[in-house]
Amino acid sequence: MEMVRLGRTGLKVSKICLGTMTYGDPQWRDWVLDEAASLPFFRQAIETGINFFDTADMYSLGASEIITGKALKEYAAGRDEVVLATKLFNPMGPSPNQRGLSRKWVMSAIDNSLKRLGTDYVDLYQIHRFDHETPIEETVEALHDVVKAGKARYVGASSMYAWQFARFLKAAAALGLTPFVSMQNFYNLVYREEEREMIPLCLTEGVGVIPWSPLARGFLGRKAADAFAGATTRSKSDNKLDMRFGETDLEILKRVETVAGRLGVTNAQVALAWLARRPDVTAPIIGASKPHHLADAVAAVSLKLSSEDCAFLEEPYQPRAVAGWLN
Repeated sequence: MEMVRLGRTGLKVSKICLGTMTYGDPQWRDWVLDEAASLPFFRQAIETGINFFDTADMYSLGASEIITGKALKEYAAGRDEVVLATKLFNPMGPSPNQRGLSRKWVMSAIDNSLKRLGTDYVDLYQIHRFDHETPIEETVEALHDVVKAGKARYVGASSMYAWQFARFLKAAAALGLTPFVSMQNFYNLVYREEEREMIPLCLTEGVGVIPWSPLARGFLGRKAADAFAGATTRSKSDNKLDMRFGETDLEILKRVETVAGRLGVTNAQVALAWLARRPDVTAPIIGASKPHHLADAVAAVSLKLSSEDCAFLEEPYQPRAVAGWLN
């Protein structure tokens, strides 16, 4: 497994990150796998050389963190062998102070996450979304104190507008506080709006890009003939991806299928290879609910697409409305 630096830091992460939203409590979402069904994926990931794992407090309301912590203790050679990331922002209880990015919640949320994960620290602590109700300076100072207390090694962010992230970067720099080293954004062959502002910002500031949903909730892994055949179990219950697929997306999928057929690989491998090999991407975050999902992701790292292949895949794209993450 190829290892790369996360942004300008000295931290080395695998070229593929395993996202753990799929693992937790099926009562939270009916497509989520329980603990017994989840553990083999962590073992498979570690055996294939993946050292980067991303979770969040809100995934199954904490159950995902618990399973992730247990799995890494069971299968990893040691805590220093893995890079563990989690996130905060979304509601974790009925109180108005059990959500957001206030100092009060940042300090409570990190302790709650560490307890569930069964570890003394996380390698990457990320703000899951932009908080319109908390001053940015309050958040960056609280995150800085989390790092100085030894509870996190680095801090990062997830989907928001580039101008919002720029404000966080500026505030941290102006106050001499811990800088943001990563951006976890929605980015794939059928959603490339991040190329307009967010990715150039990250490149300029030395921020690592770790995209989520690299297959657009599985769309890019389907057969073109079955692209609109019916909703999956996940799409029926997951309201987080507010994006409708259309004819332009189908044309992109057909081209993915054409390249996959010529190379003798799967559609998912082609779509992941396009993303994984982009110079502006550190490591795509993949979700796996079947063993071949991880196998496809690992194979994609070494799959070489030509510049002609990439141009062929990219050519049909049309601008679209912001989607996938708006609060």
